[in-house]
Order: sequence, then C-alpha cells, then structure tokens
Amino acid sequence: MKYLLVVLIVFLSCNTTEPTTFNEAALNDTFTTLEGGSIEFKDILKAHEGKNIIIDIWASWCGDCIKGMPKVKALQKAYPDGVYVFLSLDRAQDAWKRGIKKYKVKGEHYYMQDGKDCAFADFVNISWIPRYMLINKVGEIVVFNVIEADDDKLVEALKK
Repeated sequence: MKYLLVVLIVFLSCNTTEPTTFNEAALNDTFTTLEGGSIEFKDILKAHEGKNIIIDIWASWCGDCIKGMPKVKALQKAYPDGVYVFLSLDRAQDAWKRGIKKYKVKGEHYYMQDGKDCAFADFVNISWIPRYMLINKVGEIVVFNVIEADDDKLVEALKK
C-alpha cells in the first residue's frame, strides 16, 4: 500500500504541462542567418507577430527529416499564411545551405551554431528531429512537441 501511495504521489507531482511561452534564455539565444549574420530568437518571433509561426527543427543529415519533407510541403500548401521557420542542427553551415537547396526547403532558415548545446535547445529539450512547434497569432506556444508535419495536433491548431 505504501508503494502505491509513493507511486501515486510521484505521478501526480510530475509537471507534464507543456510551456506556452519561451523563457528568457531561449528568447535571447542567437542563431545564424543565411547571410552569415546573427539574430536573436525573440527577433525572429517579433518579425512575425500576428501570424502563425511553424517551427521545424531539422538537419540535412537526418533521414527522418528528409522523409518528412513532403509532409512539410503539403502543410505549407494547405496553410500558406503561416510563417515557416527552419532551425538547423546541421554540423556545418555549408552542409546546412546545401541541404536547403538540395531538398528545396522554402521558408526562413536559421542555423543553430551551438547545436543542441544552447539555451534554445535546452528549453525545447530536443530528443528527436524533425521536431515541429507552433506559435499562434498571439504569440503562445500551442504545439510544443510533435515529430510529424501532418500530426493531428499541429493541423488542428493551424485551423484555429
């Protein structure tokens, strides 16, 4: 009986809610632009206030990311008013840029120069890529962690 009580307390005390806003460290994290400049994540979000922002964390070496690109392109076709932000975990900038061209990835592109070793990655807790997130028109994270671009949770949130 004591064991059951301990398990129940541990289970109920776990915070399983997903965040609806980014923390300051993630917002202040810096990404590299295609032109070689730097931009803070908060400025990427600010540039698209009032729009749905679909974030795709990917890499050109990632087989699942590449296999999922047709689903991303279908999502872009179905929801063209969204802003598609691609954050790359490629190991080098030249590979990242080649991957964008090779796979004809349309959207805004940023390179995570520190890969999974940065404040943004810590906040997001990247355990698998591709990884999709949705920031709604009022700036809330409404989809925090899905790994398929056609996930019902993502599609339903885009319909709102």
